[in-house]
Amino acid sequence: MVLGVQIVGILFGAFMAYYSFLHFKRREFSRGVLVFWLLVWLAVVVVSIVPKALDPIATTLNFVRVMDLLTVVGFMFVVGIVFYNFSITKKTEKKVEELVRQLAMKKAK
Repeated sequence: MVLGVQIVGILFGAFMAYYSFLHFKRREFSRGVLVFWLLVWLAVVVVSIVPKALDPIATTLNFVRVMDLLTVVGFMFVVGIVFYNFSITKKTEKKVEELVRQLAMKKAK
């Protein structure tokens, strides 16, 4: 029997997959990024439909409940994305700083 939470999970995964595809069509995502996010949203849909599929993984890793496993995996995913975002921001910051220096030197001459 499909519960309301499962329906919400399926709808959320489908909407986010479509939204990721729109970003790809606007050329904001590369093909690799699109594939990564489509796999993430597919995993969300599969876990929503068949939540018992994660029971073997949870027991192998000594988690009492699947929700504990999902919380830990979600936290690790968010921390990874935040770190990646931070590193990209720092790289962009350095490029902008170098560009500003070059423009300032040109104006000074």
